Amino acid sequence: MKKTLIVVDMQNDFIDMALGTKEAAAIVPAVKAKIDEYLKNGDEIIFTRDTHGEDYLSTNEGKNLPVPHCIKGTRGWEIADGLYVKGAKIIDKPNFGWKNWDKEDLFEVELVGLCTDICVVSNALIIKASHPEIKVSVDSKCCAGVTPETHKAALETMKMCQIEVK
Repeated sequence: MKKTLIVVDMQNDFIDMALGTKEAAAIVPAVKAKIDEYLKNGDEIIFTRDTHGEDYLSTNEGKNLPVPHCIKGTRGWEIADGLYVKGAKIIDKPNFGWKNWDKEDLFEVELVGLCTDICVVSNALIIKASHPEIKVSVDSKCCAGVTPETHKAALETMKMCQIEVK
């Protein structure tokens, strides 16, 4: 059975545009190496994209985080150059966690990407809840949070929920 790498929101707006951080930019080479490893092994790769509309600022999220980002069709919404691999599935998710992981046939899952403390933790917990018997892991060196402190806190939360943190 194939393992699945879920590359969470490695989009320009989270790396070096609207909400970018030096920590996010720093993980790009490690994420690329992880993608290459899964590709070499013939495993499944899924990318998620945070996806908002032009009305973002009028949404609940937009009212709480009034920074337009990942607006569908913009450069900021796109997966960072050099990361996407042909044949990989892309899931456009309108909020932090994609609620349809239960419809995916998953055997073993590893998550990498942005932001550890928002979308990575949300998706990891949804996957663990919908597939309680599979191994779910997160590579901490291939993730970055909004801040280094909240990155560490999210990793601790995932450990407490039986998600392996590498």
